[in-house]
Amino acid sequence: MAHTRSNGIEPRKVVLAPLDPVHDVGLKLIRRKLVERGHHVTLLPPDLSIEEIVARAKAADPDFVMISRALSYGISELLAKFVDLADAAGLREKAKLVAGGLSMKPVIAQELGFDAGFGPDTPVEAAVAYVEGRELDLLGGSRRQEKPDLTAGFTYKFLDSEIGSLCTAIAQQLIDWANKRTSPGIQRAQLRVEMESQRQACPEAYSRLRQEYAALSSGEVKEWYLTGKHVSHTRPITQKEADYIRSLAKNAGNLVVPRSQEVLNDRNVFVQYGTGCPVMDAYHINLSIAWGARGVVHFDPSWGARNEGLLEEAWSHEHDGTVLTLDNLRLIKQGIVPGILWQVRAHRGLNTPETVVLAHLSGADLTKINIVYGSLAAGTDPERLTVDGVEAMKLAAKYNMPYDVVTNEELAGVPAAKAFAGMLIVATAGVLLGGRPILQPLFANSPEGMITGYTEHNFIDFNVAKMKVLFSIIDAPIWPGAPVGFLTQTQDRCQSSVMTALHAALALNSGATAVTIASSDEAYAGGPITAPARVDTLKATAAAFRFFGEGGIRPTQEADKIAEQLRQGIVEVLKQVAARGDFVASLYEGDLGNKEDGAYPGRSGKGTVTLKQ
Repeated sequence: MAHTRSNGIEPRKVVLAPLDPVHDVGLKLIRRKLVERGHHVTLLPPDLSIEEIVARAKAADPDFVMISRALSYGISELLAKFVDLADAAGLREKAKLVAGGLSMKPVIAQELGFDAGFGPDTPVEAAVAYVEGRELDLLGGSRRQEKPDLTAGFTYKFLDSEIGSLCTAIAQQLIDWANKRTSPGIQRAQLRVEMESQRQACPEAYSRLRQEYAALSSGEVKEWYLTGKHVSHTRPITQKEADYIRSLAKNAGNLVVPRSQEVLNDRNVFVQYGTGCPVMDAYHINLSIAWGARGVVHFDPSWGARNEGLLEEAWSHEHDGTVLTLDNLRLIKQGIVPGILWQVRAHRGLNTPETVVLAHLSGADLTKINIVYGSLAAGTDPERLTVDGVEAMKLAAKYNMPYDVVTNEELAGVPAAKAFAGMLIVATAGVLLGGRPILQPLFANSPEGMITGYTEHNFIDFNVAKMKVLFSIIDAPIWPGAPVGFLTQTQDRCQSSVMTALHAALALNSGATAVTIASSDEAYAGGPITAPARVDTLKATAAAFRFFGEGGIRPTQEADKIAEQLRQGIVEVLKQVAARGDFVASLYEGDLGNKEDGAYPGRSGKGTVTLKQ
């Protein structure tokens, strides 16, 4: 009488036999798993004739006979002959016949009389599940349902007292300066809060507030509020499109992760979206989540950052970047499944405080704020963005919403030491204001890396040096983004996917809390990002994590040298900013990046900052 094992599975007798002269690795993997589960396994050697396999299998009195074939020639004839001989020997009276291997097509195996067939992409677990009478969903990978807190466990204490003292003094100065001033962006953020509270409760009050909002707006946005004329290259989302997004939301909880992507399950990998069309965004979000993404980032049009005011209602946009409105965000939110982090970025333009408000009202988990990048490489006037940035950080703290402090000015050519000094100042201001900032260094073959030769021999040392120096300065989360691998991608999808995946693996192996990856066509796409390109890099990133595993990536001694150079550079920059005693003036005068570096103080919003009454 058979005995049931502690796992509740009745032990089975299984014969494994290769139909090849040498190839039996797959069967050995199956044997290991079956034995671990308590089954009785007989593995026959390679290069036996079919007659010998049938005879030995008959003698073993098995419940299952599982054969494999790696070589493709003569496969149909071999399988048919095996089934005929097995039938003649009476094996089929008790045993089930199973065929698998690299050259196997499950449909052909079953057509030839096998009880089951497994193809080359079938995991070992599927064969084990079949023996045990269980169904295995090959797509049904596990998924964490709870949202990770990227800032959990960090104290935000400075480990480098010299840098900490400099950052604190500078940050307090810029906060004190900003607290005395206001801007149309701050006033609109306040109005937006009031408008949304009155939209349903009191239409008359809402209409009055809306008129006040329009008076503080500019360009086509203002014209839309006054006349209803559509902003260029936009059209309203139709009811049919909105219903379709909601239908996706209803099925979002049923999304499954392919088992091949389970390796991403405990890693915070973000992708960014912003096709212009909320319908396509919702589809891309669901697709990315299904392939293992743990977070998504909303990408808005660049004109939205240069224009005073944000639209209302739901809009589709002809070009890249999805229009930032509360209605759009709420529609897109419906495609976000449990456990997935959602970031709405507010880091660079004239609507920075209001964007934080919309992020909160729409249920976003994270936002993005950096005064320096927006001032020096994204076109916003430094004075204006300093005032608005401080207000945005206050709002983020009020809403308990973490935010990253990006250093995208590196993409323009600003050296990492200057970019990191700016990032640390802004992050320190955020901490002083009660917020939870996340440091976001650039992970790529940056202009500085190419010019200095830091990346001439490898891409590891320079990027690891960035992690080393930041870890030595402050106890804060680090989230390489921008996304990683930028400036290394080409029109070759394979190369782009590989470089992105390697940068992602390097980031998380170096201690990063999260990482943002691009699609394989993001660096060169002339239009919307394609769905296959999103899958490319998610699959490649999972493969890279599986490749390195716990082995890690080893930098050379050069990484320590670069890290020390970075620290010295950061200190020099901070001392220069502290000596000037005016953070905004430092932005204008090039202390944190000058024209020679590739940084240019922006002009959008210039002259709009006023003293508080």
